[in-house]
Amino acid sequence: MQALPDQFIAPPCDEQIDILYQDESILLINKPSKLLSLSGKNPLNKDSVHYRLVQDFPTALMVHRLDLGTSGIMVVGLNKTVTAQMCRQFSERNCKKTYSAILYGQVKEDVGTLRYPIAKGKFPLQQICTETGKPAQSDYQVVKRLPHTTEVTFTPVTGRTHQLRIHAREMGHPILGCDLYKNSESQAMATRLMLHATTLEFNHPVTGKPMKGVCHSPFSELMDDGSKSDRLFSKA
Repeated sequence: MQALPDQFIAPPCDEQIDILYQDESILLINKPSKLLSLSGKNPLNKDSVHYRLVQDFPTALMVHRLDLGTSGIMVVGLNKTVTAQMCRQFSERNCKKTYSAILYGQVKEDVGTLRYPIAKGKFPLQQICTETGKPAQSDYQVVKRLPHTTEVTFTPVTGRTHQLRIHAREMGHPILGCDLYKNSESQAMATRLMLHATTLEFNHPVTGKPMKGVCHSPFSELMDDGSKSDRLFSKA
């Protein structure tokens, strides 16, 4: 029996939020893995990106979210007007995002496009459904191949819940460490979800200036240096 939304308890997260950029209107931050974007209804899920930020930035408001296990770059508004403007950019798909991911197995094609419509499933799952699902598109490019895994860069064209995780599974190469969309081996191959938001492009909500935030992937270095891989990869 699956837990209801208010029964889920997030694991403790000891990592800190890094401030990558700050001005009077916005923050760009690096969210750690295993930290909620927003506090949950259950009081045991109070710790979150928003809860931590308002301790130092009382007017901070969330523009978008990353899944609990996903790390990487996020933009945060520092007043209601700025936040509303940034939310419009996201809803109108005027923001471009890329993600680094480590996938199970060998991805054959160097580049590709995944189009699988996504609908709500039984909580917390989403499902692929051609009848009721909303259109969803994820582009990918292979960065590096190892004997049992592939590092890719994902560029989501749409922003459906769990989109990259479920699309990766549907292509036959689930993201390592994913607990929801997995095969018999992929979850146990990593100690965390191997998905990281690396870049975010948008127009500054006040100046209109094009901006590109970068938060380098922690995975590439580990793929290159086996002596560091125990930090994220499970031993066989």
